[in-house]
Amino acid sequence: MDQDELHILIADDHPLFRSALKQALAGRLEAVWEEADSADSLEAKLKLRQPDLVLLDLEMPGSHGYSTLIHLRSHFPAVPVVVISAHEDPTTVAKALSYDCQGFIPKSSDPDQLAEALQIVLDGDTYLPSNMAELAEPSFEANDIGAKLAELTPQQYRVLQMFAEGMLNKQIAYDLGVSEATIKAHATAIFRKLGVRNRTQAVIALQGLEMEKKVL
Repeated sequence: MDQDELHILIADDHPLFRSALKQALAGRLEAVWEEADSADSLEAKLKLRQPDLVLLDLEMPGSHGYSTLIHLRSHFPAVPVVVISAHEDPTTVAKALSYDCQGFIPKSSDPDQLAEALQIVLDGDTYLPSNMAELAEPSFEANDIGAKLAELTPQQYRVLQMFAEGMLNKQIAYDLGVSEATIKAHATAIFRKLGVRNRTQAVIALQGLEMEKKVL
């Protein structure tokens, strides 16, 4: 199997939904699909192979509220997680974001929305439906960014600069002579250290610091 193939893992306990989701995205997103129907089966699959993306239902067997999401972000930080849920209320969405998911997709989304959302996340940003966009506003204070930026390693800072240049993970990996998985791991560390959720917010933080320097 080609190691460059896109691997997406659907974690949902309803086989009909998993099948419908794959069918809806057929022809819109080229991927190798894997499936898990419980928290335990999801972890077992992740230990065998870490996919490029996990689509997570919050209500699988073995999950307790947001516990599976929290566990994934803690133990598999390089794997982006998108919550896909029938619950679309602002509280659910805000809590999912606070536990560091990379996106929230309502199960009522049409196939084109689904494909667009997944591509946005795969490109390194967070996806939210337009009517929920305000929930993704940055939560950092600009005057804290200088100290947070100092925590980045030289390689992480270089990756952040390349984010600001609009480069994709694949381009950055090629330029730095490393794998895309390494770039994703750097990105995760950058987001954690800066206290942001995605590359857009990281770039805003960097640009905010540059603006402060100009003012001073």
